[in-house]
Amino acid sequence: MPATLGALLRQFIGQHRRAYAAAALMLFAIALLQVWIPRHVGGMVDRLVAGGLRGDALWAPLGGLLAAGLAVYGLRVGWRLVLFGASFKLGQQLRVQLFEHLGRQAPAYFQVQRGGDLMALATNDVDAVEQASGEAMLAGFDGTMTFVLVLLTMVVGIDWRLGLVALLPFPFMAWAFWAISERVHQAWAQSLDHFSGMSRQAQQSLTNLRTVRAMGLAGQEAAAFGRWAEASVQASFRAQRWEAAYEPAVGLSLTTATVLALGMGGYLVAQGELSVGQLTAFTMLLGHLIWPMFAAGWVLSLLERGRAAWTRLAPVLQAPDTLVDSGDRGPVERARLRVSELHLGYGPDAPEVLHGVTLALDPGRVLAVVGPTGAGKTTLLRGLLRQWAPRQGAIELDGAPLAAWRREALSAAIAWVPQEPFLFSASVRDNIALARPEARDEEVEAAARLAALHEDVLRLPQGYATVVGEKGVSLSGGQRQRVAIARALLSHAPLLLLDDALSAVDTGTESQILGALRQLRQDRPACALLVVTHRLSAAMEADEIVVLREGRVSERGTHAELLALNGWYATQWRYQQLEASLA
Repeated sequence: MPATLGALLRQFIGQHRRAYAAAALMLFAIALLQVWIPRHVGGMVDRLVAGGLRGDALWAPLGGLLAAGLAVYGLRVGWRLVLFGASFKLGQQLRVQLFEHLGRQAPAYFQVQRGGDLMALATNDVDAVEQASGEAMLAGFDGTMTFVLVLLTMVVGIDWRLGLVALLPFPFMAWAFWAISERVHQAWAQSLDHFSGMSRQAQQSLTNLRTVRAMGLAGQEAAAFGRWAEASVQASFRAQRWEAAYEPAVGLSLTTATVLALGMGGYLVAQGELSVGQLTAFTMLLGHLIWPMFAAGWVLSLLERGRAAWTRLAPVLQAPDTLVDSGDRGPVERARLRVSELHLGYGPDAPEVLHGVTLALDPGRVLAVVGPTGAGKTTLLRGLLRQWAPRQGAIELDGAPLAAWRREALSAAIAWVPQEPFLFSASVRDNIALARPEARDEEVEAAARLAALHEDVLRLPQGYATVVGEKGVSLSGGQRQRVAIARALLSHAPLLLLDDALSAVDTGTESQILGALRQLRQDRPACALLVVTHRLSAAMEADEIVVLREGRVSERGTHAELLALNGWYATQWRYQQLEASLA
């Protein structure tokens, strides 16, 4: 990934050289026509003064002007279609690269990078870079070409003395542009940073809207958002104010140039060294310098904004992938899982959570992992999902380490139902069929029945077509969990991981789902089920139960064997049974 905006633009222009060359040729033709028109008008004036242009003789020169105007119009439309079509591809390319790059990052990466900042990068910052590759390149080339041709025509084609006099104010304008561009860069950098803060605040408030309202923090959150919005507006205003300073510099320089040119030109006309037509053409050419001057200010503004945006984008795109996909095996045939002396923590500097955990799970069997809060149960599942790499020990699936499998193969082999399932703002059917969008309605309904969800769905306003809203806001916690379970069952993955996925359902529904999972185990003998749960009734029929305490395996065995040990499991079982009887 290029380190600077200039390197990025050179690389992109090289990849789309044909489009930029075509646009450059059209802009060159426009510049030639814009130089030809004043010369043509100047010649007409001299012929009119001399009395050589009368009656029908006027039609041909006027027709030439009309044709030139139509040609300029057509060429301007053409270069816009060609050049902006190319620059839009850069915006699309950067957004796709950003999205794919973020998809290759581990959870630790997102503890540093916030969602609101990343959203701002994908919108505002990419737009700024896109404008630098399109509008800035166009205006820069067009303005430079027009300036050079107009200047050559003024100096070589009309009178070099007038040209030199008219150029006297331009060094002042160049100095003003340099000074203004520095301020513009600083202002746009602050504006983009404040926009990120505003996006971050909005995402945080909307994501936790229920909590904000329940705790009466709506006013506080609105005030925080207002401060970010005000800071963003003020920074943008400062940037626009400095951009507006380009116009006075251009106006003052061109006005001074016009006054000097008219004074010098009037003297030369009086001396008979210059014709009235030539002075008219020179004055019109000075008017054509307005666009190159304004273009220079516009280009500097767009480039400074793009440079500020690329300064924020480049470190994210250049960050190394933290989820390295170096495996070459796949697909996974059997859910044969082995965990050996696993030591795992959240990052190299964080305390270790799992200490030498060993367990095994074969196809057709159920393994339950239980233990007190903070024992490391969810951490174990995150290790199985390759969200965190082991510090020591090994995790093997179907006889090979997890790192030996392609990530696509692992994703297809493992269906995970987390503690807090995520639902998209789509229909119930689309949420269930997320992993298999081509699934038939009958298959979706069958998965919903296994998850004890079908009857609930029928009571929704549009049944399976009901849109559940952002994060499933229109469903209860138990319904969201069962949608996620149905999604996992429909995926046909060999290994099913349930991370306390029955915590929000009642015991009757829990029994119904567990019964369906037992039947599923018989229908799919190559599959295996690992259940992490606080509710021991969900673990009692597992083939093996592992008790984790403080990151270590403290007990293991069947339900009956663990009751006979009279350890943590037996104590917790009696407590939960007493609690259930009182309820």
